[in-house]
Amino acid sequence: MLSNYPLSEVEKAFLAESGITKISTKIPYLTVDNFPKLGLITACRFLEWASENPKGVISLPTGKTPEYFIKWSQYLLENWDTKKGKEIRERYHLANTKKPVLKDLTFVQIDEFYPISSKQNNSFYHYVNKFYLEGFGLSKENAILINSDEIPLANGKHYKDIFPDLKVDLSLRFRDPQNAMEKLQQDSIYMIDQWCAEYEQRIRDLGGIGFFLGGIGPDGHIAFNTRGSHLFSPTRLTETNFETQAVAAGDLGGIEVSANRLVITIGLETITYNPEAVAIIIAAGEAKAQIVKDSLEQPLNNVYPATALQKLKNGRFYLTKGAAVRLTDSVDSYYKSGEWTWEKTERSVLDLCKKLKKYGHRLKLDDLKNDKYTSMIPNLSEDTVNLVMKSMVEKINRGTAKEKNQVLLHTGPHHDDISLGILPHITNQLQENSNEAHFSVLTSGFTAVTNTFVIDTLLQTKKLLDEGEIQMVNYDDFFEVGYKLKTDKDVYHYLTKVAAEDPDGRIRGLCHRVVRALVIIYEIKNKQKLRETINDVISILRNSYDGEKNPSKIQTLKGMIREFEEELVWAHFGVQVKNVHHLRLGFYTGDIFTEQPDKKRDVEPIVELFRKVNPTKISLTLDPEGSGPDTHYKVLQATAEAVRQWSEEKDLSELRIIGYRNVWFKFEPHEANVVIPVSLGDMSVMEDSFANCYLSQVNASFPSYSHNGKFSTVAKRIWVNQLNDVQLLLGKNYFYLHDTAKVRSSHGLIFFKDMNVEEFLAHARELEKSIEGMI
Repeated sequence: MLSNYPLSEVEKAFLAESGITKISTKIPYLTVDNFPKLGLITACRFLEWASENPKGVISLPTGKTPEYFIKWSQYLLENWDTKKGKEIRERYHLANTKKPVLKDLTFVQIDEFYPISSKQNNSFYHYVNKFYLEGFGLSKENAILINSDEIPLANGKHYKDIFPDLKVDLSLRFRDPQNAMEKLQQDSIYMIDQWCAEYEQRIRDLGGIGFFLGGIGPDGHIAFNTRGSHLFSPTRLTETNFETQAVAAGDLGGIEVSANRLVITIGLETITYNPEAVAIIIAAGEAKAQIVKDSLEQPLNNVYPATALQKLKNGRFYLTKGAAVRLTDSVDSYYKSGEWTWEKTERSVLDLCKKLKKYGHRLKLDDLKNDKYTSMIPNLSEDTVNLVMKSMVEKINRGTAKEKNQVLLHTGPHHDDISLGILPHITNQLQENSNEAHFSVLTSGFTAVTNTFVIDTLLQTKKLLDEGEIQMVNYDDFFEVGYKLKTDKDVYHYLTKVAAEDPDGRIRGLCHRVVRALVIIYEIKNKQKLRETINDVISILRNSYDGEKNPSKIQTLKGMIREFEEELVWAHFGVQVKNVHHLRLGFYTGDIFTEQPDKKRDVEPIVELFRKVNPTKISLTLDPEGSGPDTHYKVLQATAEAVRQWSEEKDLSELRIIGYRNVWFKFEPHEANVVIPVSLGDMSVMEDSFANCYLSQVNASFPSYSHNGKFSTVAKRIWVNQLNDVQLLLGKNYFYLHDTAKVRSSHGLIFFKDMNVEEFLAHARELEKSIEGMI
């Protein structure tokens, strides 16, 4: 396969470094250790191509995906002849490459939401101008860009006049307009279609795109060519699917906005029109592994848009090892390289149950011998499956063991992460009075609260103030000290109204806490100033576009709303406010590229919390890099460093670390060493507490791409699916005939990894994959 495709010198260097000897996919791929290095390989290949094609046509991606591509490209250009720059160039076969000059390249914008103001920081037009035209010193005159404000519409009008609600009804392409406004809209849609055709023609007149770089969406979309797009599609105005809207919700300020926005995108044929084009798809993290496998191993198919790159001899995928983990090549390599481990035995037997749709006790020795992977198990015998089943039973036994006299510190990157990951496990722990429980959310989580939610809450607060329903503001000392007191009472009041099924009472409880937050943030000293501040915040938010970065004080207000929600969840089980710790680590800023955790600013607060709580068990999210929000991975690294520092001052040989996952990524059964049975009652508690307490999240403005609704439903589905996997091994009767009621009542399972400190730090270090030398 490798010999059939022309590899560039840079690609040869990275291929040698990767150790890959066999590529059996329909599009060649290269793998690197981590996300930053994915940026390095892409930057090296881009600069190699640009040096050979100084007047070429390029199309580069937007969003978080190209963060390290941009940083490495700039770094190499600025350090081309420095010692460090020369070392990198030598290592990756750029030593004899002439330093590229980028100013004469023609930049083609890949896609854009429509309509969106080009002045908005979350428009791709703004991104392209900031990071590529200015950042790379490209020619603005040569650039072919998508500016919603300048696309001509009927009667020379602006899109705000033609589409006042910013919704474009594409059915007008095919039906008669019902009124004068619809006639204007229809004429405008035809004009946009014409503009798209001319955009396409401009690209083709230049011979097509010479260098294309793009990410891949959860449904496999390339640019905005979603699942089902025609493999010969051109530039066009089009709708998107739910998965794409869910991913875009973060850029646009919520699914409410992204679901109603159309997009203008170059097509799959636009990308592949030039037969000599270098077209590269980059993907990081295990969460992308299945769509990467489908895109690389399936024949040309509109269900997998990236298969269109099969048309190009220079089509490539550049992947982190996590993103490549499900490729047949990777699975073969996993089993064939290194020593055979018990994990390999477990994985191969569990996978065989799924493959043959057979329960474990029905697997025959011949089944094991005839399978590519189970046939490799050393000392294969009739007893092999029984040993795997016994191992799984031991994991369940660990999950049902009673814990006593523990000091528990459950941590999460965002509010709701702990609940969505291991709530049923925590409720078991809290039923034992000898256990002491603490909860800590490490970031403010403000990006998950929409402007609309805050505006509605503040309007309710004003109304209640006018009606005299927030009585605490009338106390003489409220604005001096009173605002700090009785926070537990806020929580108790709110949950009492939940029990009473009194939605107005719940809103009042939230508004009480919002008043306290406003007094703290804005240092308010009287009722008049309180009203003025509420009006000011409402005014700022109403004049902000969806997805705009908020001023820092409004970020804090949003974060404090989420903190109240977290306190409510744990108060369900009698946990006091003082045992819920809000760390608000500083790397979490709401910027498109968030910084790495800082050892002093972000690690010290975690160490301080350890000293204060002195836990015997710490739980944390153990998501691999590039899977789910990057906040998860950054919090993991900050926590690992905090544990390491704490271990220097205290003997932690007895400390246990619980690594869990939730809606963003899940453990496979062979990866976990503890399995927790989940009953229907547990699921109801999780669903109810989520719906009643996470008010800002119930409408799912930033949903998972796998479900159009609450995250709690996604978590429940994962638990049910995990039970199905284990039932295939152990049989259903193991569960419903079990001696223990907890196991008999299980209709879902939670997997997690229980580690000592040494194991955890080794795991965290493995995830980090030694990114010294990376930017």
